[in-house]
Amino acid sequence: MADFSPTADYVEIRQGVANVCAAFPGSDWRDLDSRRAYPAEFVAALIRAGWLGAMIPEDYGGSGLSLTAAAVILEEIHHQGCNAAACHAQMHTMGTVLRHGSAEQKRRYLPGIADGSLRLQAFGVTEPTSGTDTLALKTTARREGGERVINGQKIWISRAEHSDLMVLLARTTAREQAVSRTDGLSVFLVDMRVKIGKGIELRPIRTMMNHATTEIFFDDLRLPADALVGEEGKGFRYILSG
Repeated sequence: MADFSPTADYVEIRQGVANVCAAFPGSDWRDLDSRRAYPAEFVAALIRAGWLGAMIPEDYGGSGLSLTAAAVILEEIHHQGCNAAACHAQMHTMGTVLRHGSAEQKRRYLPGIADGSLRLQAFGVTEPTSGTDTLALKTTARREGGERVINGQKIWISRAEHSDLMVLLARTTAREQAVSRTDGLSVFLVDMRVKIGKGIELRPIRTMMNHATTEIFFDDLRLPADALVGEEGKGFRYILSG
């Protein structure tokens, strides 16, 4: 069995995270929950301390830490009575871009994600008619000239209202024409800052706990060619590895 006892490095990480969390007591979180508000100050404090860029390589302004170290950061946030939902998204959603994005996409986006000037916290996969069967999703991305035109719907997409970028999984080959069940889906990086109201409609969903979750409707959303992450049709594998 692997030894997961704390090392000196993890003790230091836990103490550093605890120091940030100490400024955000339970009353703050209850207030945020009652107002369905985004924990902007908490996320900013963790970014200033360098914790949310943990898994981004140093070449892009991150810390280059391991997945285990990232798990320790999130565990300690919860241990201190805070909510790591937005932190988890900022730390891990970028994995698809880091592993499969072009050199230009990495250069353009990863430094901003590392320093907090860009929020990549929305992950557009789940749909009302497919649920956990990701391979049955129906949102399409058809080619039109040099653009992709997106139509469809996603649901339970948390933090979309508070994210600058979204990783979106859409079908680029009809299911019956795909060479296998796992082919025909592609990943796109959507700049939410310029697309809300221009092919994207967000509808908040009221939930028992505040996860700022939404329905998203795509109506002829146009994306440039460079929004595609990696190879067309390989998106399902990218989402899993990311």
